[in-house]
Amino acid sequence: MTNRPLHAVLVERTGPRLIELLAAALDGSGPAIAPVDAALPPARLAELLAVLGPGSVEDADGVITPLRPAQEQGAADGTAVIVGTSGSTGVPKGVELSAAALLHSAQASLARVGARPGERWLCCLPASHIAGIQVLVRSLVSGTDPVLAERADAQTVAGCGCAHVSLVPTQLRRLLDTPEVLAGFSSVLLGGAAAPTGLLAAARAARVPVMTTYGMTETCGGCVYDGVPLDGVQVRIGDDERIWIGGPVLFSGYRGAPQAPAGQWFRTGDLGRLDPAGQLIVRGRADDVINTGGHKVVPGEVAAALQTAPGVADVAVVGLPDDEWGEMVVAVVVPADPADPPAAELLRLHVRQRLPRYAAPGRVVVIDVIPMLASGKHDLAGLRRELLRREQTEADSVIY
Repeated sequence: MTNRPLHAVLVERTGPRLIELLAAALDGSGPAIAPVDAALPPARLAELLAVLGPGSVEDADGVITPLRPAQEQGAADGTAVIVGTSGSTGVPKGVELSAAALLHSAQASLARVGARPGERWLCCLPASHIAGIQVLVRSLVSGTDPVLAERADAQTVAGCGCAHVSLVPTQLRRLLDTPEVLAGFSSVLLGGAAAPTGLLAAARAARVPVMTTYGMTETCGGCVYDGVPLDGVQVRIGDDERIWIGGPVLFSGYRGAPQAPAGQWFRTGDLGRLDPAGQLIVRGRADDVINTGGHKVVPGEVAAALQTAPGVADVAVVGLPDDEWGEMVVAVVVPADPADPPAAELLRLHVRQRLPRYAAPGRVVVIDVIPMLASGKHDLAGLRRELLRREQTEADSVIY
């Protein structure tokens, strides 16, 4: 049944107006909301709004524009927030999140990190993404005002007076240049992308109380902390090695799709396993698996191995077409010292010592920086396109 108004909000930066609208969406006193990144290219913005189908849209100046008649603008009963996401396909879709799911996620998160009354959250993630939205929901649930920041630089973090913060790996890596700024936090949640082992080790050596989180928009954000599901959340591994998540944090459905999630379980796009203690180990995206010479290679596992190699500051792994092997494993490396990048053969040896021989990269590409998405993840699709373009146009690119 769709009879609740849906109001899109163009978000340039998180502010009191968005928090007010979110609070009203959660308690039912206002319309459901769809936070949208105001910086999207016009064509992409129009495409996303068409998918979300709001009855009205509010720009960053507070100007509200009606978009369609009242009878065509409803959201499903119980829906509080609809988050636009392209997932791994690049096709926009709206993920419908109920107030009950969002509130359960926030309450379970606050309990897991041991948040005490009056402790505030620092919000330095985009509010058009679930991670930023959930920082605001946790603040509303705990009855505190979040500290809103456009970026997570050392000066902002050091003087914010907060006990809790959510970061993506790139933000944490930069803050570890001055680790003392995180010393006063009770919890630092790290999500949005796989956390490199070396980064976690450096954070913990600096006594930063970091906790890794795993989840996605369809699970109201992080629902597994340090491999352990939040209260009420269930995790299992399917026969195809996909991760399945169940429990009260699941989304209600996709905007405009005829069906809701099947039962109480959601089949993710990620591969995983449970270790002997029952903790979840996320291996990587199923869609990213590289088929090389008949062997299946999970890029996330290769990247995790390379992150521990000497001289590697950052790394991404993709598959590229290859006439002989079908696909070739390609490692894209940002060296710790640009003047002295690690040797390709040493990197291959490093992988062979940790993974099957066929997982070692057949090609290593050295670049200055790996492109990122707004969510904090590596832009693997963009990186793959750039590598293919280089192959076609730059015979002398730095590939060895």
